[in-house]
Amino acid sequence: MVKGKEEEKGAERNEGEVVVVTPKPNKGLTSKAIDWLETLIIKCMYDPSAPHHWLSGNFAPILDETPPCTNLPVIGHLPECLNGEFVRVGPNPKFPPVAGYHWFDGDGMIHGLRIKDGKATYVSRYVKTSRMKQEETFGGAKFMKLGDLRGLFGLFMVNMQILREKLKVLDMSYGFGTANTAMIYHHGKLMALNEGDKPYAIKVFEDGDLQTLGLLDYDKRLTHSFTAHPKVDPFTGEMFTFGYSQTPPYMTYRVISRTGVMDDPVPITLADPVMMHDFAITENYAIVMDLPLFIKPKEMVKEKKLIITFDATKKARFGILPRYAKNELLIKWFELPNCFIFHNANAWEEGDEVVLITCRLENPDFIINNGDMKEKPENIHNELFEMRFNMKSGLASQKKLSASAVDFPRINESYTGRKQQYVYGTILDQSAKITGIVKFDLHMNPEAGKRKLEVGGNIQGIFDLGVGGFGSEAIFVPRQPGVTSEEDDGYLIHFVHNENTGRSAVNVIDAKTMSPDPVAVVELPNRVPYGFHAFFLTEEQLQEQAKR
Repeated sequence: MVKGKEEEKGAERNEGEVVVVTPKPNKGLTSKAIDWLETLIIKCMYDPSAPHHWLSGNFAPILDETPPCTNLPVIGHLPECLNGEFVRVGPNPKFPPVAGYHWFDGDGMIHGLRIKDGKATYVSRYVKTSRMKQEETFGGAKFMKLGDLRGLFGLFMVNMQILREKLKVLDMSYGFGTANTAMIYHHGKLMALNEGDKPYAIKVFEDGDLQTLGLLDYDKRLTHSFTAHPKVDPFTGEMFTFGYSQTPPYMTYRVISRTGVMDDPVPITLADPVMMHDFAITENYAIVMDLPLFIKPKEMVKEKKLIITFDATKKARFGILPRYAKNELLIKWFELPNCFIFHNANAWEEGDEVVLITCRLENPDFIINNGDMKEKPENIHNELFEMRFNMKSGLASQKKLSASAVDFPRINESYTGRKQQYVYGTILDQSAKITGIVKFDLHMNPEAGKRKLEVGGNIQGIFDLGVGGFGSEAIFVPRQPGVTSEEDDGYLIHFVHNENTGRSAVNVIDAKTMSPDPVAVVELPNRVPYGFHAFFLTEEQLQEQAKR
């Protein structure tokens, strides 16, 4: 007897180490009473006319999921190495916020493009988190949002969350993350990630459809949050990760074997709770970043800012730890001038030095606290940098490699943790929207005195999205996997939206030539909102995860 797809999907839900998420919220009178109290607080303290920039234009959510939509129009051709599934996750709130909202708050929705034999299928599905399942039960938003946590009003909203938790209105036993930030593949599983939660395992079907299987807790060994940016060593197959929290020691480092076994935790002591979005690995080390973006509830109330506050007076600290260390005793700390970093490109070792290629941000308050985007700086001051840490002398140095504004750096991931030549970044405008893709050659020096991004020096090419065009992070897909072929022999793939036409597409760019003419443009059936990070799942990985 042949099973239908829905029956097949149901059969997969108890797979292996995946924890099926079945929260039990309470919809009774207690819930209604807290809702009434919250409504009163919002009416007295929240300005309903405050603009929601992150819910307008193409930041606005789409209202429904899209089941697999086949045989999409393809202009050009889709190379054979793109057989697989291109996925990108981002915030797409299912229910309107009761008050504040920040771009980081929305429910995770995955947009997928299944490519096979030159044909393309598009799909979009929510990550079925515990948070979203509970809000579906209530029919509205119930969990506290980062956008609420400003000033005295933020303190009241924190207490509403605590009250709902203590009185069992909300079930926190499966966490409360959104799974909206990034994706990675390891040990036969595609994961949707958010740094305030554990990973969610996602099943990809042959037709490109997506299903949330549940949480990964690594046989109950994972008891803390899990970064949105773990690193997989392409040579050993291991995955390296960390989590940060608001309680000492504030950070925990972990190693996961290629067979999916999580090693014992390595606590790393920091002076204060910080937001640590990314880190890096080399062949022998892990690089963690103690940067002065602090989680400070008292400052939230006193200074009427978000609960996350940047301190421009503090140094930036970088800790380099042997990547198989059993404790923090061997970590070496280095200091550099004040900054924040959302995303690293890569890191490697050269003699006594550890080299980090990163996107250094002068001050993240523009993104973190300017929720309505009323103030648009002339320059975001987010540049590609090379940082060097000498393990013998203890000295650190840095060198700027670009003008502003560059972020979302990606590489040929066959070189993760090893020296590589090319970085593919995104170009940001004053609204933090992506206007193009820029290719850097690290073997070349930047042109002196350049104040804007243009071809020359270490910039080998720019793919401009044109008037009204805005994109997302571009993923490099090699023509041949591994490090035996030319590093830049492959393609860049990313989502793009044209605000003049209202249409969305997927672009495929020749990464070697950075030609202004895409290799392929796949026209999508509906609008794809701006989002965060992407991943390309190869045909081999698709077949591997299908067997689990």
